[in-house]
Amino acid sequence: MATHPGGLSAPAAAPARATDGEDHDTVVRIRDLTRSFGGRDILDHLDLDLADNEFVALLGRSGSGKSTLLRALAGLDHDVAGGGEVGAPAEISVVFQDARLLPWKRVLDNVVLGLGGPGARARGSAALAEVGLEGRESAWPVELSGGEQQRVSLARSLVREPRLLLADEPFGALDALTRLRMHTLLRRLCARHRPAVLLVTHDVDEAIVLADRVLVLDHGRIAADVPVDLPQGRHHDSAAYGRLRTDLLAHLGVEADRTAPEETTA
Repeated sequence: MATHPGGLSAPAAAPARATDGEDHDTVVRIRDLTRSFGGRDILDHLDLDLADNEFVALLGRSGSGKSTLLRALAGLDHDVAGGGEVGAPAEISVVFQDARLLPWKRVLDNVVLGLGGPGARARGSAALAEVGLEGRESAWPVELSGGEQQRVSLARSLVREPRLLLADEPFGALDALTRLRMHTLLRRLCARHRPAVLLVTHDVDEAIVLADRVLVLDHGRIAADVPVDLPQGRHHDSAAYGRLRTDLLAHLGVEADRTAPEETTA
């Protein structure tokens, strides 16, 4: 059973959904995954592996199948046409673009929604402190900014200690400065909790800044699988960053603005 961010369980995706593979370093193993809607193929015999504690960003044009893939992994795509094998852990959390907080519940109650047992509220308070919202347990969601609401959503997901965190454009609705702060926060939280992460984004720079590797989805298949190997750091003004950005944009059918500095030799 997959756990969505509210802590409730969702039935597994049909037709085949393993909970663990033989290789325990592999958290996600997808083979020959197909999904069709209205006679149109959205995912076309897709294969994908995610390793333990690996951060993977998924890019693609609108309609390329990014959200469909996440829904298949989360076990949320019921009564759809398709087949294939989806191997994923039982411990999954999902973060959406909309924080999806229940407005009639206070912040802490949103974080621990669906959690039972002793210590759940203490764990929820600790999770809020991790995202910088210590002392806001009794606030109503309407009292929070958009960035703060998304912090609550992150706390709600990570308090469950997922082995796999699925993030569907979680920062798409935030302003630029808030997004940068959320990038720093997410990197720190992932280093601490160590889930495997699959992040859907339309932002190439966000993908490069956050991910260990970047996938480009095109017509339902993985068109590019690019490691983020920037030995001098993820600095926007470096030549290596500029080349990687240009390469990813080319895979997306976009001609990059070639403003990154060229490497020089002495």
